[in-house]
Formats: sequence, structure tokens, C-alpha cells
Amino acid sequence: MDVEQGKILTFAMNTEGSFRINESQVLSGLDISLLETALQRTRKMSHSEVGAWLLSQFPR
Repeated sequence: MDVEQGKILTFAMNTEGSFRINESQVLSGLDISLLETALQRTRKMSHSEVGAWLLSQFPR
């Protein structure tokens, strides 16, 4: 994670090594860019506001 730039670097591993991923392998459909946006919002909003915003981004 690069907190200064608001970037999250995510990787996965397989038998051939590691590679960069842009979507969570645990939470299907969760794009890492959404988490980066949430991280950047913590600079201007409270954590509870960011949490509420983040939850609103998921389909119901």
C-alpha cells in the first residue's frame, strides 16, 4: 500500500510465481480501485462516513 499516493498494490500467487490483480479474489466483483477511492476519501471524511459510502457501492 502506498498511503501517500492512495494506491493499493494487490498480488496473487500461483505455481509460476506472483502477479498483480485488480479484483479481489475473496470478495468477487470487488475492484481494488474502489478500495483506493475509499482510502483517498479517509483524508476528507470520517471513517464511519467512508464505511457507509463503501457499503453503498455494493449491489444489494
